Amino acid sequence: MTHASKDIIEKIHRYWRAANYLSVGQIYLLDNPLLKKPLKIEHIKPRLLGHWGTTPGLNFIYVHLNRVIKEQDLDVIYICGPGHGGPAMVASTYLEGTYSELYPDITQDESGMKKLFKQFSFPGGIPSHAAPETPGSIHEGGELGYALSHAFGAAFDNPDLIVACVVGDGEAETGPLATAWHSNKFLNPIHDGAVLPILHLNGYKIANPTVLARISAEELSQLLRGYGYKPYFVEGSEPMAMHRSMAETLDTVIGEIKAIQQEARRKGKATRPQWPMIVLRTPKGWTGPAEVDGKQVEGTWRSHQVPLSQPADKPAHVKMLEKWMKSYGPNELFDAEGRLVPQLSEMAPQGDRRMGANRHANGGLLLRQLRMPDFRDYAVEVPGPGEVQAEATRVLGQFLRDIMKLNMDRRNFRVFGPDETASNRLDALFEVTNRTWLAQTEPGDDHLSPDGRVMEILSEHTCQGWLEGYLLTGRHGFFSCYEAFVHIVDSMFNQHAKWLQVAQDEIPWRRPIASLNYLLTSHVWRQDHNGFSHQDPGFVDLVMNKKADVVRVYLPPDANTLLSVADHCLRSRDYVNVIVAGKQPEAQWLDMDAAVRHCTSGIGIWEWASNDRGSEPDVVMACAGDIPTKEVLAAVSMLRQHAPDLKMRVINVVDLMTLQAKEEHPHGLSDYEFDTLFTTDKPIIFAYHGYPYLIHRLTYRRTNHRNLHVRGYKEEGTTTTPFDMLVLNDMDRFHLVQDVIDRVPKLGTMAAYVRQEVRDKLIAHHHYIREHGEDMPEVRDWKWSTG
Repeated sequence: MTHASKDIIEKIHRYWRAANYLSVGQIYLLDNPLLKKPLKIEHIKPRLLGHWGTTPGLNFIYVHLNRVIKEQDLDVIYICGPGHGGPAMVASTYLEGTYSELYPDITQDESGMKKLFKQFSFPGGIPSHAAPETPGSIHEGGELGYALSHAFGAAFDNPDLIVACVVGDGEAETGPLATAWHSNKFLNPIHDGAVLPILHLNGYKIANPTVLARISAEELSQLLRGYGYKPYFVEGSEPMAMHRSMAETLDTVIGEIKAIQQEARRKGKATRPQWPMIVLRTPKGWTGPAEVDGKQVEGTWRSHQVPLSQPADKPAHVKMLEKWMKSYGPNELFDAEGRLVPQLSEMAPQGDRRMGANRHANGGLLLRQLRMPDFRDYAVEVPGPGEVQAEATRVLGQFLRDIMKLNMDRRNFRVFGPDETASNRLDALFEVTNRTWLAQTEPGDDHLSPDGRVMEILSEHTCQGWLEGYLLTGRHGFFSCYEAFVHIVDSMFNQHAKWLQVAQDEIPWRRPIASLNYLLTSHVWRQDHNGFSHQDPGFVDLVMNKKADVVRVYLPPDANTLLSVADHCLRSRDYVNVIVAGKQPEAQWLDMDAAVRHCTSGIGIWEWASNDRGSEPDVVMACAGDIPTKEVLAAVSMLRQHAPDLKMRVINVVDLMTLQAKEEHPHGLSDYEFDTLFTTDKPIIFAYHGYPYLIHRLTYRRTNHRNLHVRGYKEEGTTTTPFDMLVLNDMDRFHLVQDVIDRVPKLGTMAAYVRQEVRDKLIAHHHYIREHGEDMPEVRDWKWSTG
């Protein structure tokens, strides 16, 4: 039985009516917010934008959560999965008072209500979904599929938090959401909070029925039980009966959540329970117009957006809208000044127990600095450039291991990745923690534990969603991924980057959060064994489309620069940091002091590889990325042997943003600085890790752009040898030498002999790999030398 009395149920119903009234008002009204005057066309927005269909169900859930929060003093955040649920989230946070506290001009009276209505989906106003502007939100509702993974990310390491996650039945058809159901196999009832999924079945998407609404209740129940949940069904359309059913169900599931956690915490043993969830089946567009222009609306796809969409052309629609809004009884809900009547306002929780004011939904309020060891303590000893080899990401793994160890008691740092932590050479982490796992285990399983802090599931979507939820609720994380397959989360990156941009630029009450840090490894130049499908460096191009305030891209050439970059990224706030670094044994170029100086600048001349000091160079040899750096140095070494009088300047780029103009990015070089490095008239041969066009895009306004020649990946690949990958894309040392020959006239007649030698080398390479299946010894065993 529910704790909610008949009186409470009646108040819940009235509060729900108030939320629905405010939601309809946001979609339609410019003026006359309390309908004190007969509604006229001039009171209605000229462009009607918004989504009604999902809104009454979202309001219904919100008010019922308010009751249990207040009665049981619960810590709850609300994740609104349905894409355009903004009217509900804004209405509910306005009713509880949070909205007016954060936006003081939106007062809780008639004047404030008018502003609340006008701003919705209006120029200079707010979006139609649960956006960063929406109090209590950590989930951008503009794109579907991520609500559940965000919810679990928020619950990890938050033992007292309940995350109520509304999953729309349209959203439930997406791949990311379908996989995210499995997150319950990673939730530890001792140390983590709880996720309460609420699958909202209202039957339709924009124009079609939803799959889960059109299968039998038995089949749906079996599906959800198969995922490991215990579903409770709340179904119907009669409001009072639905309120009683929802209240009773919420009391039951909250009780089960508490019992699961109490038992696990009392015994100190984490097993995987059958977590409860709710299936809420309501009509789409519930309480809206039943019929418009002779066609059924309520309970159909026609209620998805704006049910009465032509008031300017159809005066009857104005009357219908007025009747619809008055059906909620606004004069019974709001006083003459437009304030919610006291017996309803007291229904909301107080302070930060309000879901719109919950501190977890503004994670920067809870963020604590990571305890960080000194990255210099992990330095690779480099007595001279190229004299030692190391696996850069394996060195990084030792640094991450000790960060994990130092923060174990705080439980505020996790490492995420799709089953690739060991493959990406970060397995030193397993010296101090395990992989999180609450499903079955068998003898021989490797580093699985309910208390593990490495999060692995073979779904980039779920890993990213977990990490975003973790970051947005005030913690720190690190995401490693194969470079080619990080594209799977392209749109998720877009959403998160846009969230950060809006939060930084427009929402002062949102506190900075820890940056989202990507490590892209197993990269294009060392995916020779996996073949063409694994060869794609294009994620960086996508990232570079975002505003300078949000994104950073780093290409450290060796282990010590990788350590310096990683330390910087993990200390940063409100960025998306992308680090590209290989995991294979490679030559190390800089000792730690030099690495720190180089990374601090982001770009610089490698004097030890150059020979132009005190004079103008004949050619600038630039590189960005570990393998391009190696090939440029090999080309420079060859040219020094064959053309010792050739003056070469070697420039390495760690921070890709330095190539942009200073006016476009805070890390960008001024034109003077750029010209000083790259000259104003000398040829530049630039070996770049990714697609060459990006370098041109970043530098097209520079003085010497006309002399810039970029080599990079040009979509040539196969299963072959590492060096052949470079040859296929004309980024090998021999092609780089040819590029210099073609662009430096002073080489004169010598050029013909050098050209013939590199041509012969390329022919020899072609035959050798096809006979022996590996690269030539002179390539495999090459070491840096100036003579």
